[in-house]
Amino acid sequence: MNDVASQSGGSEVLFQRFGRQAPAGTVLFREGDSGEEMYVIQSGRVQITVTVRGIERMLDELGPGEFFGEMAILNARPRSATATVIEEAQLLVVGAKTLEAMIRGNTEIAVRMVKKLAERLDEADRVIENLMLRDLASRVVHHLQGLAETAGVAATEGGVRIQTTPSEVSQAILVPLETVGDVFARLVKANLLKPEAGGAFVIPDPAAMGQFLEFLGMKARFERPLT
Repeated sequence: MNDVASQSGGSEVLFQRFGRQAPAGTVLFREGDSGEEMYVIQSGRVQITVTVRGIERMLDELGPGEFFGEMAILNARPRSATATVIEEAQLLVVGAKTLEAMIRGNTEIAVRMVKKLAERLDEADRVIENLMLRDLASRVVHHLQGLAETAGVAATEGGVRIQTTPSEVSQAILVPLETVGDVFARLVKANLLKPEAGGAFVIPDPAAMGQFLEFLGMKARFERPLT
């Protein structure tokens, strides 16, 4: 969707037609609202959250070039999440008819949207897989492994660097912060996780992390009482 501006002679013209300035703290829509428009971020940042069992859970944090809110248009169902501006943003607000015209008139936009929807489906699959794990430690390790695969970068000393904190992990997978902290401590002690300044961690050997996850799964399975 980054190239939408090319259709209308530049981003300034497009912003005049569809633009909206939103200060930090603005709630663009709430979970359960009806939706007739989607958003493209030109500048600033937007946080996407859902409420699970009364607890607000962050799904994503989006920046310039990202789009969101399209599902309510595509499936004509209520909003499945809440979108809140966390850094003053310039947004393009695109209605259903405009979106349809863009997709019909620009193959690249259609391809970009399909790819982004596929990424979100993959993420949903990972979340479901994580929630199926009964052992809380397994959930934490599984989440870290997923971060390494989807958002990790190669560390200069080897392994994969991920940017996260125990608090973020706790909120993402609905596991108590104390439990997440204990698992992080165990991983650090076992040299499966190395903390760095600025909220970063390095997974020195992702394969070893995967083996540890398998071990936790077997441990949880055989520790259950026989019925």
